[in-house]
Amino acid sequence: MRIVVLAGGIGGARFLRGLKQAVGPGTPEAGSEITVIGNTGDDIHLFGLKVCPDLDTVMYTLGGGIHEEQGWGRADESFSIKAEMKAYGVGPEWFGLGDKDFATHIVRTQMLAAGYPLSAVTEALCARWKPGVRLIPMSDERVETHVLTDVEGERKAVHFQEYWVKHHATVPAHAIIPVGAESAKPAPGVLEAIAEADVVILPPSNPVVSVGTILAVPGIRRAVAQTRAPVIGLSPIIGGAPVRGMADKVLEAVGVETSAAAVAKHYGSELLDGWLLDESDAASVAEVEAAGIPCRSVPLWMTDTDASAAMARAALAFAEAVREA
Repeated sequence: MRIVVLAGGIGGARFLRGLKQAVGPGTPEAGSEITVIGNTGDDIHLFGLKVCPDLDTVMYTLGGGIHEEQGWGRADESFSIKAEMKAYGVGPEWFGLGDKDFATHIVRTQMLAAGYPLSAVTEALCARWKPGVRLIPMSDERVETHVLTDVEGERKAVHFQEYWVKHHATVPAHAIIPVGAESAKPAPGVLEAIAEADVVILPPSNPVVSVGTILAVPGIRRAVAQTRAPVIGLSPIIGGAPVRGMADKVLEAVGVETSAAAVAKHYGSELLDGWLLDESDAASVAEVEAAGIPCRSVPLWMTDTDASAAMARAALAFAEAVREA
């Protein structure tokens, strides 16, 4: 199979680790090709460096270098550079880059300065980590997610990283703005991968600032809606609350209720061919199907890689059922 996953952040990366196991050696789907279209709306320039948090989280998680407890950053990290920057009075102090992580951003920034596009740089970085998937940024062009919020009594737009990391999503979000998305183009290979896919998966990533930002790049949402492959989504909301992160805050900002059914309807029947929600939300299956989206309830807690693999198998089985129907 040719599997395409639109992924961002920790939830997407952990789902991908399960998906790799689900189609690994000894399985009926062994030999499947996984293409990951990664969110770059979280990208930010810090200390003169280009930082791509979601791409790196996927790369480190699948390549065995992730800090497992955090779900982001490098394992066995040190912070000497950050301490020295602070001694010089250079910030921001609220964003924690470790020494090993700095190396990744230095290499990326050097290659970009030499004229390589982000997609080529990402491929080069993955040559070291060998994530076992083809990782493509959603666009080679600069797109940044900003949040319209109230900070110190003033309403203004701040970078998503500032909203989440510095303010911990404790200030209200009035609007989510994917700056630059309207004029961006999909990176080479993105539209082709979607068109040629046997299944497209929207993992339990943030539907607004992760998957939503990918879909905001002109051409990508249409490609997903028009692909002949079944498009299966997995709910990032269980029991009316996000599994991780602040999806409830940004869903509120775009006028969507924090529920598995509401997120399914937010994506819409023109995009989704199937929706998986957790067993605890089984009562919402009928509501989702009334919106024209086939729906099943399965366990969606990614407690470990085996649980993530079971979720991936459920998504692939659902895709096959949709295809047969």
